[in-house]
Order: sequence, then C-alpha cells, then structure tokens
Amino acid sequence: MRISVQEGDFDPGAEIADFGAGATVGAVVTFTGIVRDDTGTLQALELEHYPAMTEGAIAKIAAEAVARWDLADCLVIHRYGRLAVGDRIMMVATASRHRAAAFAAAEFLMDYLKSRAPFWKKEIGAQGEAWVAAKDADEDALKRW
Repeated sequence: MRISVQEGDFDPGAEIADFGAGATVGAVVTFTGIVRDDTGTLQALELEHYPAMTEGAIAKIAAEAVARWDLADCLVIHRYGRLAVGDRIMMVATASRHRAAAFAAAEFLMDYLKSRAPFWKKEIGAQGEAWVAAKDADEDALKRW
C-alpha cells in the first residue's frame, strides 16, 4: 500500500508499471481524476491540507479498503496546491484476485476522497475566489458503503 499527498504532478503509467505484480493478482483497476470546469469560468483549483492529518486519514481508509476487499495492493495519490483545469488531481489503483473487488475498492476510495478526505478546496475564477462546499450527491455516494 502506498499513499502520496504531493504538490507535483505524477505519471499514471509510471505509477502502475509494476503495480499489483504477483501470481495471485487477476485485476488492476485505476482511476485518475482531472480538474474540470463545469461552469466555463474556472481558472484554477487550490487545495490546502494539514499533511499529517491528511496522510493519516487517507492511509486509514486505504487500509480499510485493503482489508474489506482483500486487496493485494492499493495506491492513492492526491495533489495539493494550485491546479489548472486539465491537471491531474488524484489517482487510485487497486489490485486483487478478482475484478469485482478491485472495482468496488477503487470506487469506495474515490467516494471517500471526494467527500471525506481532509482537503479544503477553493475555486479561482474570473469573478473571484470561493471555497467549495460539500455536495449532496457526494454525500449520497458514501451511503452505499
């Protein structure tokens, strides 16, 4: 299991080059999140965090996913700082014996990162800056777990 909270970009291909290598792994699922502009006015997204708190919280939920779905491996990368539209913001990878477990664990981790990981997000646009509030849809996604 590897957790990385980092300011710099990452290469998804390089991150999974040897990920999940092993005789018992039958599935590797990856997801890479990209900063998107839903309104046509976003210039950047700025993420703040407390390093020890954020890394510890993500490690705890990743360990839960590993145990719950019997994962062979788990990777979570999440960026912070100022990110432009189109920048990679996060990546989740899971490896397991079977694809259903790998997919479920990846979705669980993505839902957690979207709504519960301790990041504070600020949208920066032509009209100014605004902190991003929690969305009901993100909260609802957590209820299935």
